[in-house]
Amino acid sequence: MVPFAAAFVCPSLPVPDSAAATILIVEDEPTVCELAAETLLDAGYRVLTAADAWQAEAILANESVDLLFTDIDLARNTNGLALARRARQICPDLPVVYTSGGRDGLPTRDSVSGSVFVPKPYRPSQLVALTRDALNAAFLHA
Repeated sequence: MVPFAAAFVCPSLPVPDSAAATILIVEDEPTVCELAAETLLDAGYRVLTAADAWQAEAILANESVDLLFTDIDLARNTNGLALARRARQICPDLPVVYTSGGRDGLPTRDSVSGSVFVPKPYRPSQLVALTRDALNAAFLHA
């Protein structure tokens, strides 16, 4: 199984400048997307949003993204699992965080390597910590 976000906390790691990090949130539920975007904006991140994988792929083709935060089941018959695989073709080291309200976990075989899963509902503070930790881990491996 993909590690749960709660198990991915590394507070002692160096923190890259959040103002320099761009997060792509892919979420088809407008209220959930807005909450996640506002949370990360308030934490100092640059945030881009997409409602489905097609919109996200267009953003990935034209923007520099430091972390992909994607719902698994998206609108217009798209999904976050396939999106993450395509995103990794563009940027092989891109940190990926999956979320879903309809699953309690994610088998490792379905996800990209090194990804993390956080079930919905998640707390805003959990999203900020998870984002920071995923970026820290990517920063250390760069």
